Amino acid sequence: MLATGTESLLRQAREVGAEELGRFCARVSALLQAEDWGPDALDALRRLFLIVAATKYSRRLEPTCVALLQTTLCSPRCPERLQLLCAAVLREMAPSDSLSLSCDHAQSSRQLGLVASVLLAQGDPQQVRTVGQCVIKVLESRQPEGPSLTYLLPVVSKVTSLAPDALPEEQTKALSKRLGEWLRYASVQQGAAHASGGFFSTPRARQPGPVTEVDGTVATDFFTVLSTGQRFTEDQRLNVQAFSMLRAWLLQGGPARPGAADADDRSELEGSTVSVLSAASAASHLLPPAEWLREKALEYCQRLLEQSGRRALRKADSDLQKACLVEAVLVLDVLCRQDPSFLYRALPCVRALRTRLCGDTACVRALLPIAQFFLHHGEAAAVDADAVCQHLFTRIPSEHFHSPMLAFEFVQFCRDHLVLFGSNLDLLRTSFPNLFKFLAWSSPALTSGFVALLPVLVDAGTAVEMLHLLLDLPSLTAALDLQLRASQAASERPLWDVSVRAPGCLEALRDPQAQGLFQHLLRAKASGTVERLTPLHQLLQPLASCARVLQCAQAVPTLLRAFFAAVTQVEGYEADVHRVLSSQFPALCKLHPPLVVERAKELLEFVGSLGGPRSTGHMLTSVVWAVGEYLSVSWDRRCSAEQISRFFEALEALLFEVTQSRPSAALPKCPPQVITVLMTTLTKLASRSQDLIPRVSLLLSKMRTLAQSPAVGPVHGEDDLGAVRTRATELLNLLKMPSVAQFVLTPSVEVSQPRYHRDCNTALPLALDMVSRLLEREAGLLPG
Repeated sequence: MLATGTESLLRQAREVGAEELGRFCARVSALLQAEDWGPDALDALRRLFLIVAATKYSRRLEPTCVALLQTTLCSPRCPERLQLLCAAVLREMAPSDSLSLSCDHAQSSRQLGLVASVLLAQGDPQQVRTVGQCVIKVLESRQPEGPSLTYLLPVVSKVTSLAPDALPEEQTKALSKRLGEWLRYASVQQGAAHASGGFFSTPRARQPGPVTEVDGTVATDFFTVLSTGQRFTEDQRLNVQAFSMLRAWLLQGGPARPGAADADDRSELEGSTVSVLSAASAASHLLPPAEWLREKALEYCQRLLEQSGRRALRKADSDLQKACLVEAVLVLDVLCRQDPSFLYRALPCVRALRTRLCGDTACVRALLPIAQFFLHHGEAAAVDADAVCQHLFTRIPSEHFHSPMLAFEFVQFCRDHLVLFGSNLDLLRTSFPNLFKFLAWSSPALTSGFVALLPVLVDAGTAVEMLHLLLDLPSLTAALDLQLRASQAASERPLWDVSVRAPGCLEALRDPQAQGLFQHLLRAKASGTVERLTPLHQLLQPLASCARVLQCAQAVPTLLRAFFAAVTQVEGYEADVHRVLSSQFPALCKLHPPLVVERAKELLEFVGSLGGPRSTGHMLTSVVWAVGEYLSVSWDRRCSAEQISRFFEALEALLFEVTQSRPSAALPKCPPQVITVLMTTLTKLASRSQDLIPRVSLLLSKMRTLAQSPAVGPVHGEDDLGAVRTRATELLNLLKMPSVAQFVLTPSVEVSQPRYHRDCNTALPLALDMVSRLLEREAGLLPG
């Protein structure tokens, strides 16, 4: 989370307008023009960088200011801090048409690194290749241990990531050789202290000591990024840089494309003196460059795994151990994919590492690359990848859902390895309740990831359960909050909204009667059942205003859209979900009757899109009933005759379609409930817009005649036809007295109260009895 002061500065930077920015650029230009490179210039460049970096869109700076930024960047007299800021501002403006920079303008390797970073940010493929060639030439013309390499290696790494084929093959091989040497043969002595020149300074006092391990013992093996010391030599810094770019270089550089040309390098490289980079020790001549680098990378990673088991004396070193574990296992995975012969040398240490980390909650992030390793190589190594994944999906989300970095990496791991899961895909799908804990706790950061993941998680067996959990996602957030409040010490709890006090909720969490509901909500795997959590919702109500719960609630509509887009591909799902929604939709409309008018467009689209086999579902019956019940001025004054007419026409067409289509294997028969609800709703709409009464009367007469026709007997049973005839007759009789029909079919809100249906002395039963008596003489149409 950003500090309040930082948020305030960012907000101010975003609010700077074009006119104010122009004035500020003039001030910066004046300082740079006068070569006033003191504190004022430093502060002004910092502010300028904040302004251009705080927005998602590019800021337009004055051309004079842009030119002076480039001049200052290439000036040999400018302080390094100002040049760093100039380069940062120019990078933020990329891509820019006003740049005139060139690698030839750089006066030193440090300047070349900064200029190259600006040029690479432009994204021009030709520019990337030009920068790569320039940097390689500088590397070849300088001594390998010179200070230039530490500034230029990051540029080489960036070039190869943007354009893997930007470097010629010979230069790629030569640099691979040097990377292997920096990894394996860096000095094991600490860097020498700078001589003070004082009276007491002596050569003996300035003698460097050996580097140490993170536990304070003297290192007895070669230098790595986990070696510690007071000062470091140049080749030790190159060692760290080489490891930082190693995985990307293996994947995108020369080692990723070994071929026949490498096999010829054993004899070629022995006499090669093309450049400093191609000069190597006698041992390096035994292998081609690609194989040489892979050998040294394997040794380096094995050494890191050994060092990671030491007890670090400082927290910073402990954190570095965890990061190096992750990177080392990822590099080993790449090595074994590129050369399967490495697998049997790497497997023992990875197995031992997994055994050690399974019980170490502090290093849980390293379990993800270990799982990736076994997904790639488990079959070849005779390792049960199912057991590895089972542990991953069962324990990690339940115990570490509150770690935002782990949550992001876990979701990304799932997305990146869907193809590799194979038979484990069912494990991934049944583990969605556990995965949703990450989503519930960190919904703003993970929503887009889950939108991409949902189509894979949804299947016919879990779709309905997943829908319920998505709707209950804010409740899951609140339950996880309570779980943390109840289980962790105050010093270990993650950040939450401290303004929310929930002592009653904590007591409910311990209540045996509520524990079953909490356990269902916090389950780790799909249970195949759906629980009614209404009592739990009431218990969690005090947490409804919690910021994390509100953020989660805002993400639910987006997730539901992705969910419904995915479930349309699931066989048998649509009927199940419609059955669930059909039971809830009438209750929702009863709770908020104006919903029908407010969502008239969507309901019309829903009705219009249904036909044939899809018009027989429970959802259609609920929607049609709700339209007939609540599309009325008595429920919402915004209801218009035009709306009623549009719904009437859509439902009339739908009734005609479902009654005229003959059933088949692809088009099952329409249940009588759908037909009778459609007839009733059409009659209700006609009673509210009496111009429609002649149309609905004709329609009902046709329906009664159709139900009496012998041709439809084999299609629909006699009971079904009888229900349709009876309903058509009742509605026709009501329409003979329009005022009574309106009173009966569109009662006022007061008449809709239950007492009007229980008390025989109130108006509605009397009205119905009166209508029955008046119409008894009409050919005995109503049952006595």
